[in-house]
Formats: sequence, structure tokens, C-alpha cells
Amino acid sequence: MFEVRVEADFAAAHFLRDYNGKCENLHGHNYKVYAHVKGSQLNEGGMLMDFSKLKTALRTVCKQLDHTNLNDKDVFDQNPSAERIAMYIYNGIIEEVQKEGLDLSFKEGKTSPVLFAVDVFETDTSRARYIVC
Repeated sequence: MFEVRVEADFAAAHFLRDYNGKCENLHGHNYKVYAHVKGSQLNEGGMLMDFSKLKTALRTVCKQLDHTNLNDKDVFDQNPSAERIAMYIYNGIIEEVQKEGLDLSFKEGKTSPVLFAVDVFETDTSRARYIVC
């Protein structure tokens, strides 16, 4: 099994509803995001997948979030937790690479590359991961 990982970052504000603590107030983070792809077969060039295609997809999705108030995005239902952000980015990467004719979605028994996890760091020591397999 092989794995590749790319990273990107973005800055955004948010607050958490239904939370009792300082995070219920508007605040911001400099988020760091990792996208992980795995697979058992390398292409004819000896690579699992082209880093630049994965990086472009990740950066495109992160750009949609950069310098925004995440609570303004309906998809987060007024609670843009790191977990929900990770799932949003995962789904966005899948959509972006499909535009390039690539399918990174998980299917049982698939041997071609799969986007299997997205990590979202709010700080250097606090991470949420969305994982599909």
C-alpha cells in the first residue's frame, strides 16, 4: 500500500453554537489541512498520483474558505467545527478531481488511488480528521 499527502492552509473566522466556552464567541484560526491518498497500484511513471493535481484540488477548496466567516456557509449549519470543515474539504476535493477525470472516491475493493482522509488543524496541537476507509 502506498500513501501520498499534500497540504494547504487558509485563514477563517467562526463561532460554535451549542457550545459552552470561549469558542462560542467569534474567533479565527490559521487552519492547516492535509489530504491523504492511498492505493496499491502505481502508474506507469511509478507514482500513486500526481502531487500537483491533488494539491490544486485541495488549494481550490481551501480558497473557497479563506478569509471568510465560516458560519455564513449554509453547509456548516451554523456550527463549523473542525470535523465538519474536514468533511467539506473531503467532498470538495472529490468534486474538483472529478472535473479532471479522476475518481478518488472510496469503493470497496478499489485498487486505484482513494482519498481516504482529510486532516484539519485549528492549531499545531488540535486536529480533526475525516476518514472514509
